[in-house]
Amino acid sequence: MEYKASRMRKAIGLLIVVCMVYGNLAIGQSIHFSQYYNAPMLLNAANTALLPGDDYRLGLNYRNQWAAVPVPYNTFSAFIDTKVGGNRENTNHNNWLGLGVTFFNDKAGDGNLSLLQVQGNIAYHLQLSEFTMLSAGLSAATVQRSVNYDNLTFDLQWDGVMFNKHVANGEKVGIIKTSYYTIGAGGNIAFFPNENVYVKLGGGATNINSPTESFYKSSNTVGLRPTGNLDIMLKTGQVLIINPSVYYTTQMGASQIVCGSQFRIKLSSSNSTPTELILGAYDRLADAIIGVVGVKIGGVQIMANYDMTTSALAPYNAAYGALEFSIIYQSPYGKNKDRLSKQFTCPRFF
Repeated sequence: MEYKASRMRKAIGLLIVVCMVYGNLAIGQSIHFSQYYNAPMLLNAANTALLPGDDYRLGLNYRNQWAAVPVPYNTFSAFIDTKVGGNRENTNHNNWLGLGVTFFNDKAGDGNLSLLQVQGNIAYHLQLSEFTMLSAGLSAATVQRSVNYDNLTFDLQWDGVMFNKHVANGEKVGIIKTSYYTIGAGGNIAFFPNENVYVKLGGGATNINSPTESFYKSSNTVGLRPTGNLDIMLKTGQVLIINPSVYYTTQMGASQIVCGSQFRIKLSSSNSTPTELILGAYDRLADAIIGVVGVKIGGVQIMANYDMTTSALAPYNAAYGALEFSIIYQSPYGKNKDRLSKQFTCPRFF
C-alpha cells in the first residue's frame, strides 16, 4: 500500500507540474519536433520544396517523449515535397512552384489520446536577384483527434482499494472522435552574398481560421500558432560548415524558444557520394538541453537527438526527456543531375 500511495503521490505531483508548465496547452500537446529544421513544412509552409540544388525530398520523423512518466508521447511524421518548374537554362534567375504533402500522428497516455493530421502545402519561390530569394506558402490540413474512454478510470470508479473499470463512470464509452480543418501560411527571405554564406529568415502561422476542437461539442477554439525562424550557414573552409539557428513559437500564452548550432564536417570528397558528420547542441530555453548527431551520405541524411530535461518536470521523469530520429532523402531528377550545380547562384557548400 505504501508503494501504491507513493506512486499515486508522484503521479499527482507530475500532473500539477505539467499543468503549471504547459498551462493553456493542457487539452493536448501541439505537434513539435526538436529537429524543427528537419520538419520543414511543419515549421513553415514557405519551406515547401525550397530546394535550390535538388528537385524533390522525402522525410520521416519519429519522437518518443516522457517515456519515464505515466503519459508518454509518441509522434510520427512523413512528408514529400517536389518542384514544379525551375532549373531553366540560360537564365540568371530561377523561380519555381513547390508542392508537398505531410502526414502527422501523435499518441499519448492510457486513453490513447491521438491526433491524425494530413496536410497539403503549396509555395512559390521567386529569385529576386543574384543574392536574394523570396518564398511564400500556404497549407491546409484535416485533423482528427480521438480518445478511448474505455481505457480510462475516473474517481467514481474508486472503491476505496482500487479502480474498478466495471463501475459506471458517468462518462462516454468507447472511442470518441472529433475533427476540424486548419489553414496556415508563411514566408521566407533568403540572402546569399557569396558561396560561403546563406541566411534565411522565415515566419508563419497555423490555425488562421480559428478551428474548433472538442469531444463535448463545446466552443473550444484552437489558438493561432505563429512561428519564426532564423537559419544561417557559414562555410569556414573545405572541411567545416557552421549552421546556427533559432526557432520561436507561441500559442495561447505558452511559448517556446530553441537556439543552437550544427557543425557539419566533411569526411569524404567523393563527387558521387560525399559524406558529412553532423554534430550539434541546442537549448530549448527553460526546458531541455538537446544533443544532436548524424551523418549525410550522398542524398541521404540520418540524424538523432536526445533531450535532457532541465525544467521543473526533471525530478518527475528522472531528467529523461525525448529521443528523436529523422531520415531525409533529397535529389535532383535524373535528367538534371549533371547541370543543376551550374543553374543556381545559391551556395551549395559541400
